Amino acid sequence: MTSERSDVTGGRGTGPLIVTEDVELLDDLLRLCAAAGAEPQVHHSVPERAECWDDAPMVLVGDDAAARCRGATRRRGVMLVGRDQDDPDVWRRAVEIGADCVLRLPDAESWLVDRIADAAEGVGRQALTVGVIGGRGGAGASTLACALAVTAARTGRRTMLIDGDPLGGGLDVLLGGEQTEGRRWPDFAASKGRVAGGALEESLPRLHELRVLSWDRGDSVVIQPEAMRSVLAAARRGGGVVVVDLPRRVDEAVAEALAQLDLGLLVVPAELRAVAAARRVASTVSMVLQDLRAVVRGPYAAGLDERWIADALRLPLVGELPLEAGLSQDQDGGAPPGSRARGPLAAFCTAFWERALAADGSVTS
Repeated sequence: MTSERSDVTGGRGTGPLIVTEDVELLDDLLRLCAAAGAEPQVHHSVPERAECWDDAPMVLVGDDAAARCRGATRRRGVMLVGRDQDDPDVWRRAVEIGADCVLRLPDAESWLVDRIADAAEGVGRQALTVGVIGGRGGAGASTLACALAVTAARTGRRTMLIDGDPLGGGLDVLLGGEQTEGRRWPDFAASKGRVAGGALEESLPRLHELRVLSWDRGDSVVIQPEAMRSVLAAARRGGGVVVVDLPRRVDEAVAEALAQLDLGLLVVPAELRAVAAARRVASTVSMVLQDLRAVVRGPYAAGLDERWIADALRLPLVGELPLEAGLSQDQDGGAPPGSRARGPLAAFCTAFWERALAADGSVTS
């Protein structure tokens, strides 16, 4: 291993500090860092600059370098890495350098990629994740999902909008950005394992100060449960808020999405048939999602009000989704739901976020 190689992979990268002279082990660790989207620092022994050791998000010490790291400052996040499965002295060396754990490749590769990616992304508070589901077809769930995302983004909060309904026509259309370049669901349909949060966010279309993952105009694509799990987990790691527009039919992929929600909003038109349909949807969704709440949309059928409907569904009531005059004309002109900052729909969404974020303890963007 030459000094030039250390210079190329060194510097103040976003990934771990690697300490080894074992060329084969280094090749393995560099490959895992690349898979995690991290740029490591590489040294033969403990760096002369103490901050390189102290400030690195994690330290991967090769078996060959353990003796050279004995006098290093004790810190969290040190891992002893090697390939010898039967080394009887490995735990002694780990204790001597204060390692948190001992890793053996290739068995620990998948786990280590996840930890490297966590360190590179600086995992902190996860995003407050809200799902929106229609109690029946045409209930207005997609409109509310877009309005919630647009309203959150307008405050400067990091916002992602995920279109989980392949038959909904595409939320990018509702946002007026169907021609905007960026990746869509078909690009992620077969994803397995970890998806890097930063890479996901940067790859998506940016519309109205938020990132949106929608569908393209091609043939229907089946999203595997693993892909839904990986993409939503990546979206949540960046903090802020994530809004997910979901279909009424709960398949395995939708169940994966429901499992990652902090709360769900069931949009119910104020009609008896809609309430009956919404009750079946609520029964299915509640098998996965514990916190499901009702949003009622008028006009009201005779004898109905929002409290009666919420009680009939046995769900907490968020409130009445207001009508907004000119909403269709706004959308025809490219203005998404919630874009009128002083409109009734934006006011409803603002009030919802204030309550939800306060309850969640999220006070920063």
